[in-house]
Amino acid sequence: MKDKFNNSIGPLAHKSGSSSNKGLRAFVALMALWLGLQTATQVFAFEFQFHPLLGLNVFHIYAPWAIIVWAVNWGETYSSYLLRAGNFGILVAGVGLLLQTVVIMVLDNSAKASLYMHGSARWANLKDIRLSGLLPRPRRLFFWLLGKQQLKSSGVFVGAWQDKRGQTHYLRHSGGEHVLCIAPTGSGKGVGLVIPTLLTWPQSTVITDLKGELWGATAGWRQQRANNKVLRFEPATKDSVRWNPLDEIRLGTQFEVGDVQNLVNLIVDPDGRGLETHWQKTSHALLVGVMIHALYLAKKTGEKATLQHIDRMLSDPQKSLNDLWQEMRYNLHRNGSSHELVSSAAMDMISRPIEEAGSVLSTAKSYLSLYRDPVVAENICSSDFCINDLMNNDSPVSLYIVTQPNDKTRLRPLVRILINMVIRLSAQGLTISDGIPKASYKHRLLLMLDEFPALGKLDILQESLAFLRGYGIKCYLICQDITQLKSREYGYGPDESISSNCAVVNAFAPNRIETAEHLSKLTGQTTIVKEQITTSGHRASMLLGNVSRTTHEVQRPLLTPDECMRMQGAIKDNHGMIEKPGDMLVFMAGYPAIYGVQPLYFKDPALMARSRISPPEKSDTLKTRFKPSSSICNDAKRLPIEEAGATGRLDTGHEHSIQRGATTHVRSSSR
Repeated sequence: MKDKFNNSIGPLAHKSGSSSNKGLRAFVALMALWLGLQTATQVFAFEFQFHPLLGLNVFHIYAPWAIIVWAVNWGETYSSYLLRAGNFGILVAGVGLLLQTVVIMVLDNSAKASLYMHGSARWANLKDIRLSGLLPRPRRLFFWLLGKQQLKSSGVFVGAWQDKRGQTHYLRHSGGEHVLCIAPTGSGKGVGLVIPTLLTWPQSTVITDLKGELWGATAGWRQQRANNKVLRFEPATKDSVRWNPLDEIRLGTQFEVGDVQNLVNLIVDPDGRGLETHWQKTSHALLVGVMIHALYLAKKTGEKATLQHIDRMLSDPQKSLNDLWQEMRYNLHRNGSSHELVSSAAMDMISRPIEEAGSVLSTAKSYLSLYRDPVVAENICSSDFCINDLMNNDSPVSLYIVTQPNDKTRLRPLVRILINMVIRLSAQGLTISDGIPKASYKHRLLLMLDEFPALGKLDILQESLAFLRGYGIKCYLICQDITQLKSREYGYGPDESISSNCAVVNAFAPNRIETAEHLSKLTGQTTIVKEQITTSGHRASMLLGNVSRTTHEVQRPLLTPDECMRMQGAIKDNHGMIEKPGDMLVFMAGYPAIYGVQPLYFKDPALMARSRISPPEKSDTLKTRFKPSSSICNDAKRLPIEEAGATGRLDTGHEHSIQRGATTHVRSSSR
C-alpha cells in the first residue's frame, strides 16, 4: 500500500491531521455509552425502589456499571425488569450516537478556516522561550518568577519579556553562538544590553568603548567582584596600558612571514576595502620587507622594534635610503644567510625608477603617520599584556578599547590591528581528543564590539564567525541598521555572512525603512481569518430577510514594516534620560520571534549597585616591564635578569619573568 501523499503545511508536517478529530469522536461515543449504562442502572433502581430484599433507592446515584453486576446476580429472577431497563439504556445511547453523527456531518459540511494557509508565523510564548534557552527551565514551579534569581544564570543579555502578569524576565543567551544587535543611536542598547552584560559576564572580554562610559560603569565590578584584570587601552592618552603589535609577531618561526603580511595588510588597508591600487600593493611589499628587517635588527641589538621605529627607518635624516636598501639587500638575518623576502623588497626599490620609488616610499610612510604622534608612539612602544593573556591568564581579563569621538577616525587603523590580532591569535590550539575537538583555553572570551561596522570591513571577523565558538570565543556585534552592515563601500556588502552566522538577532525600533523591511521579513508571514457578513431585507423591518457569513484566509506579515518603525520606543525625559523601556524584537534560530521589552540596568537594584562600584584609577598590568633608558621608548633595551640586577635597574614591583626565545627578561611595572 502506498504511503499517503504528505503535503502538510509548516508546523503540521510532524502531526497527523485527523488525529484530533478521531479522538473527539471516540470521546463523544464513549459518553453516549456511559449515559446509556447510567440510564439503565437508574431505571432498574426505580423499578425496585420499594423492594424489601434488594433495598434499592431511586434517589441514590449508582455507578454506571452497576446494571451489569445486577444482571449477573439477578438475571434469571428479574429478567423482564432488566430487559426493560436495558431498552431504556439502549434508547438513550442510540439517541446520543445519532446526535453525534448529525453534529459530525454538520461540522464536516461546514466551511473551515485554515490558520496555516498563507503562513504560520506567530509570536513566541513562555514555552517557546524556555525551549530556546533564553529563559531558564525552573526546577520548582514558581522559581522563574523570582526576579533576584535571574542574575544567577549565566549568559549575555539579549532582551526582556513580559508575561501576562506584567512580570519582566531577562532573556539571556549562554551558548557559544554569536549575537547581532540592530539598534539606532540613543535607542538604549547601552543601558539595556551592553552594561547589564558586562555587569554579569564573569569571564574574559574585549570591549570597544566609545568615550569610556563602559569603563566607568563596569570596570569596578569586574575587577573587585568578578576577579578580572581590567585593562584600559586608550592610545591617544597617557593614562593607558601599552601594547606593541610587533610583539605578537612569531619571529624565527614558520609563521613570521604570515604574521607580518597580515599586520601590514591592516596598515595599508585602514578601511578594509582591499588593496585596490598599484601604490598600495607596492607599499605593502616594501613594508613587509622593512618590518622583518627591523625585527631581526632589534633582536640582535636588544632594541625594541615598533611601528614608529619603522617609520624612522624610512625617514632617517642620517642615513640615505640607498644605504638602507643595501643593508636590507645583504642582510644576514638567518644564521649567516640573508632573508630572501627582505632582500627582494630591497631589490624592488633599487630597480624601480626614481619617480616610482619615491611614490612607493611616500605611500608607505603615509600609512605610518599615526605613529608619529608621541602619545600614540609611547603607548605602542612595549606591551603590558599579550593577546594570549586574554584567554589563558590565571584570572580573566577585561580589555577596554577606549577611543574618544574626535580620535575615532584617526585611531581606527590601530583598533583594527588589535581586534584582528585578538581574533586571529586566539582562534588557535584546537586538538582532537577521543574524536571530539577541544580548544585549550582557561577562560571564554566575549567580543563586545559596539558600532563594529565603523571599523571598516574586517575580513577575519566575517570569515571566522563560523568556527570561533569552537575556540571559546563569543561575539556580540552591534550596528545601527542593516544598511550599515550591507554597505558595499564601507560594510560587508549585500552578500555578507555575518548575520547568517549569528544565531540570535535582537533589534530596537529602527529609523530606516530598509531595516524595518528586513525585520518584517524575519518575523514571517501569518494567516488572518477574515469574516464577512452579508445581509438582505428592508432596513426598517424587525427581522432581516437573510444573513450569511463567509470567512476568507488573508495573508499578511506578522509585523509590517510601518508597524516595526512604530514600535514603542524608550520614553525619555527632557534631559534625554530613559524613564520607561520601549519594545524590542528578539529572533532565535529555530523558534518563533519574541516581542519583548528593553531591559534597563538602572531599574534593577542589583545591577545598579554593581555599576556604582568605582572603576580603578589605573589599569592593571599583566606583565612587568623595564623603564625606558631614555625619553624615546624605542631606545629602551631589555636586559637579562643578571645584568638588570647588577645595574640596579630592576624595580621591586616586578611580577614575573617572561621567556622570549632563549633569554629570560623582566620588566618593571612602573611606567
